[in-house]
Amino acid sequence: MMANAPTFYEFFAGAGMARAGLGSKWRCAFANEFDVKKSAVYQKNWKGANTLKVADVRTLTPQDVPGEADLVWASFPCQDLSLAGAGAGLKGDRSGTFWPFWQLMEGLMKEDRAPKVIVLENVCGTLTSHEGKDFAAICSTFVKAGYFFGAVVVDAVQFVPQSRPRLFVIGVRDEVALTAPNIISTEPSPRWHTKGLLNAFEKLPAKARSKWLWWNPPAPAKRKTTIADLIEENPEGVQWNTPAETEKLLAMMSDKNLEKVNEAKKTGQLMVGAIYKRTRRDEVGRKVQRAEVRFDDVAGCLRTPAGGSSRQVILIVHGENVRSRLISPRETARLMGLPDSYELPKNYNEAYHLTGDGVAVPVVRHLAKHIFEPLLAAQAAATKVAA
Repeated sequence: MMANAPTFYEFFAGAGMARAGLGSKWRCAFANEFDVKKSAVYQKNWKGANTLKVADVRTLTPQDVPGEADLVWASFPCQDLSLAGAGAGLKGDRSGTFWPFWQLMEGLMKEDRAPKVIVLENVCGTLTSHEGKDFAAICSTFVKAGYFFGAVVVDAVQFVPQSRPRLFVIGVRDEVALTAPNIISTEPSPRWHTKGLLNAFEKLPAKARSKWLWWNPPAPAKRKTTIADLIEENPEGVQWNTPAETEKLLAMMSDKNLEKVNEAKKTGQLMVGAIYKRTRRDEVGRKVQRAEVRFDDVAGCLRTPAGGSSRQVILIVHGENVRSRLISPRETARLMGLPDSYELPKNYNEAYHLTGDGVAVPVVRHLAKHIFEPLLAAQAAATKVAA
């Protein structure tokens, strides 16, 4: 680590996936996580300086947070903002923890310790929650605090074989930093600014739009990895299903999905499919559980294992030979861009929850390389000139 490495605070830290994405060029000055089990994994993987404080963010004060941070990362809970959630939004008990987090940021600002950059990460449902009012409320906090800001939607599928679109709101305090070349555009980019994001932007008050930035990092190199590249032949933590269990799974498929399996068989090649079980209505309107498979070299979005239907299943087809099993903990970690050296919990559900609740590591690295680091470098250069 460099002596003048930029510093960061990591809130709602999970097991430190944002930290993994920022990488060794950065120094973590403080981290916070409420969940005891996730915290244990964090401490196991990030040995050395004990920067993690295990506590509810609601209980933290500026005195708990040391020094100043160049960047603050906050992947605050998504449950109340998710399209699958109950719709409580920022008024919910979990996603509502955004407010005490922001009050803590305001406390730092009052002490002249304002972070140079603040990044919020959450599900894309944030854009439509309460008809866009929750997103507008988040944007207004940046405006009131004197930050320029903008948002991008990044699908992790550009980096790893997993469909995982997420919203990143990035605020920068110092106008000088905006002189960093090639990170801001005068107009939105289809790659980073989805129709949903543009709709949410249009609903913002004029004051918020006046502080808005169209972040425009370069396109990543074309992804070469497929889901087949990440699959373990002898996985730890899961067992292959019996032929009878695989047949039962196939029996849950619609004709359309069975046809996908048959087409995979015809190739004669090793084909890896990803399956989610979903509740659908049959031809007479009854709710039935279906197994839906995809053979596009991409896994579905990892989710936390609230029930059996949210655990992803792997289907291996090689000619007439068809095998199935739950996705392994290590495979889920690989789909998040974590190295095999990253230590996972021994318990299957805990490992799945950890990865399914995290942020994709290479997405963080891309944003750090092409937005955060240039911003901080521009600011440092301007400060040096002024001195």
